[in-house]
Amino acid sequence: MGKRITIILDNDLDKKLRLLQAKYISSKKVSCSYSKIVNDTLRKGVK
Repeated sequence: MGKRITIILDNDLDKKLRLLQAKYISSKKVSCSYSKIVNDTLRKGVK
């Protein structure tokens, strides 16, 4: 279980993350939380 943190995202980042979430859900046919998408994206970015 992760830590609950409040952040503020710019509208353009939120829109891109929501699109990634929608693509994941439509391709895998399973539900996916917004938090999972944010965490996965940050993991890729901070390698």
